[in-house]
Amino acid sequence: GFLEDGILVQDTSRTRRRYLGSWTFPWDVMAVLPTELLCLLPGVPRVPGVPAARANRCLRVPRLFEAFDQCETRTGWPNAFRVAKLMLYLLLGIHWHGCLYFALSAHLGLGVDPWVCPGFTRPLRRYLHSFYFSTLVLATVGDTPAPQREEESLFAIAGFLLAVLGFATITGNISAVIVNLSAADAAFYPDAGPVLRYLRARGAGGRLAGRVVRWHQHLRAQRKLPAEREVLRPLPRGLRAEVAASVHLEALRRVGLFRGWEHGVLRLLVLRLRPQVFGPGEFVCRRGDVGREMYFIREGRLAVVAEDGVTRLAVLGEGLYFGEISLINIKGNTAGNRRTANILSIGYSDLFCLGKEDLAEVLAEFPSARAAMEAKGRELLLRMGQLDTAAEAAAVAAEAEAERRLRGLEVALEGLQTRAARLLAQLEASALRSALRVQRLEGRLR
Repeated sequence: GFLEDGILVQDTSRTRRRYLGSWTFPWDVMAVLPTELLCLLPGVPRVPGVPAARANRCLRVPRLFEAFDQCETRTGWPNAFRVAKLMLYLLLGIHWHGCLYFALSAHLGLGVDPWVCPGFTRPLRRYLHSFYFSTLVLATVGDTPAPQREEESLFAIAGFLLAVLGFATITGNISAVIVNLSAADAAFYPDAGPVLRYLRARGAGGRLAGRVVRWHQHLRAQRKLPAEREVLRPLPRGLRAEVAASVHLEALRRVGLFRGWEHGVLRLLVLRLRPQVFGPGEFVCRRGDVGREMYFIREGRLAVVAEDGVTRLAVLGEGLYFGEISLINIKGNTAGNRRTANILSIGYSDLFCLGKEDLAEVLAEFPSARAAMEAKGRELLLRMGQLDTAAEAAAVAAEAEAERRLRGLEVALEGLQTRAARLLAQLEASALRSALRVQRLEGRLR
């Protein structure tokens, strides 16, 4: 197939027309011509002539490079593919150099001096000796016999210069692979170096520095990606939602709060979730803090602890959530937007964090989801004894009174608008009558 407006076209007839009209078609035809049949002509050497007769196969090299590029962009292991491609180039270069060495040896005479290939009877022994000789030269190992003739000296000099160029190329490619690996890690995982240097500069290393190191090690070992939003930011919004949904939607469906919610609500929530990882003994929130986020437990366990920070009152596991009470304005909530419990991470915990503004934006578009969330929050406050029913009733009555007054104001405003429209129409009619009277008076005066 081929790409047209970014879409893969696989229609056979269109592909055939496009290929026959491209510049690659004549080159491919010349590359597959059976030129080795020329060796059957009288007077043409048989075996030595075959490699030269098949030289037209090298016209396929641009297509090979194209295939390599496409495979490198599509494989899930691009660095491993680059290393394998580099090894293939090395073996191919040694093979070609060995073939040239054997051809020169055959021209000068096999076994005539220590430098050329010995006159072995088996072709395999000849090839292995040529390959070994070329490996010594191109790997800059040395330990090869000294050349005895001018041709041998020129070939040895060319081989050493090619080895220097190849060594520099190999070094550059390996360095590029290492740099790419480091860049990939930097794109996904934060670097602990600046934090550790900051702690050492402030004289606050030791135990705290160890916690920082262990946190970074946990991120890499468990493949946690705290910089997820930055990675997905270049994508368009629709594709970003698809990618985020494919990664997090199943985990989000396990949260009891979201069971039964519409698919559109979950897609909007996925785009606003921020992954966070908490270490052992780290407080996610404390009682009395102002709540600005709610959390969903993706992996790990959290403990609800008493004021002493040790006594466990409850343990929260995967799929549970907390912190929504401080984000929803539930009437009669005596705690307001303050945290009602101390939440401590037992081990390493992987959480989703949702901000108050993001939650309000999503729930504003889906009133049914907001009503369901408020109902669950009210039920939880009732169980905790933090719901003042009298204050709730007063707030509902006040809201109903405010709504009644608002509707009265709207009716009064509509009445004022109607009267203003009537006055404006009367004014326009009076102005029109005055203009007609002026025209009649002017006509009489003339």
